Amino acid sequence: MSPHPQPGPGGATAPPASAADRAYAFVKEHIVTGGYPGGALISEGDVSAAVQVSRTPVREAFLRLAAEGLLRLYPKRGALVVPVSASEIREVLDARLVIEQHAARTAIAAGRHRELAAELRAVLGADDDQDLPRDAGRFTALDQQFHGRLVEAAGNRLLAGFYATLRDRQLRMGTTALQRDPGRYDAIRAEHAALADLIDAGDADAVSTAMAGHLAATRAALSGI
Repeated sequence: MSPHPQPGPGGATAPPASAADRAYAFVKEHIVTGGYPGGALISEGDVSAAVQVSRTPVREAFLRLAAEGLLRLYPKRGALVVPVSASEIREVLDARLVIEQHAARTAIAAGRHRELAAELRAVLGADDDQDLPRDAGRFTALDQQFHGRLVEAAGNRLLAGFYATLRDRQLRMGTTALQRDPGRYDAIRAEHAALADLIDAGDADAVSTAMAGHLAATRAALSGI
């Protein structure tokens, strides 16, 4: 991160991130991408050294993450990364299914399905480099981008806004699923490609069925949590 303020939109200078913001971003990124797995105990000292800030801003970051339900604080011991719960998995996947099925139907009914299919295939193409090592965090971010494009195609800002609030939970669940079942890498790519083809064909019923199966497979990969 550059120590100097960077120009923002319109040439305005954006203020540099505070030490607490940097610590917060670092820890949250590691939680949602699996760098700090559920059940791990992290210390203020470790994060302080990694981000090169004092312990006070790290303590502030821990408090923010605890308020979000991602950490559980233990004085003088550190912070426990709260594992993904079965109820959280059920609620997030249920919400996603309703929103994504509706978004696909809306885009198809409005005649935007071929354009949407092209956008989805472009996201799939971003993961075509076979020379890159498989990275759960990067792959899950692309997965979230794929589904986010689908939701945005419905043209409903309220639904898109709500869906965006699920981002961190989606990334964390997706990373956890890939770590528990590495076979999901190839399965997800195949399922995404099939969804893009069905959307391109304008088959709303088939898309809904395929989407239900796609999210059910993620639920299965997370079973036992």
